[in-house]
Amino acid sequence: MASLTPIERRTLLILFKDYTSFYNANSISKVLNISHVGAQKIFKRLLKENLLVSQTIGKSIIYKLNLNNNYVHQLITFLLADEANDAKRWKEEFKELISKDKIVMIFGSAIKNYAQAKDIDLMLVIEQKDIKEVNQILEKKKQILPKDIHALKLTFNDLQNNLNKKDKVVIDIIKNAIILSGQEKYVELIKNVYLF
Repeated sequence: MASLTPIERRTLLILFKDYTSFYNANSISKVLNISHVGAQKIFKRLLKENLLVSQTIGKSIIYKLNLNNNYVHQLITFLLADEANDAKRWKEEFKELISKDKIVMIFGSAIKNYAQAKDIDLMLVIEQKDIKEVNQILEKKKQILPKDIHALKLTFNDLQNNLNKKDKVVIDIIKNAIILSGQEKYVELIKNVYLF
């Protein structure tokens, strides 16, 4: 596999995060703000590399990630971790929460424009036994940070059930969230509900 361009990486992340949508060249071109022909070239290359699978519906060809390919699974895990590197400030701020056993996501206005944000939105996917410890960490952080923290705490089963139900609130969160930790577990959860 040749190295991916930034726009190809972004395409893969969009296809992964927006798992309930079906994208064709026309629809992805609008999201990426590129031409339809440019989007077709991206899809063709990613399909050739076995990163995507396609299906024809009427006159349109739709694309999804080939999550049955172990390489794609690892690639998406890496891309999510790489995206989190752009949020180093938040990884450092919430380092006490970060571990392989937890999925920590930040979303909302704080990642787009912190100065204008009223609060910091987190989604934490944790084991039931960790709730007390997580609450203590969040309370300490609330006393230090100038903005309030809104933390949505779910167990892995809660998140899986919400993904299965296609809960609109959860889908909107994961479409725009940065996964600070637990990328491997997160990819596994999404893989279980990934549609095609």
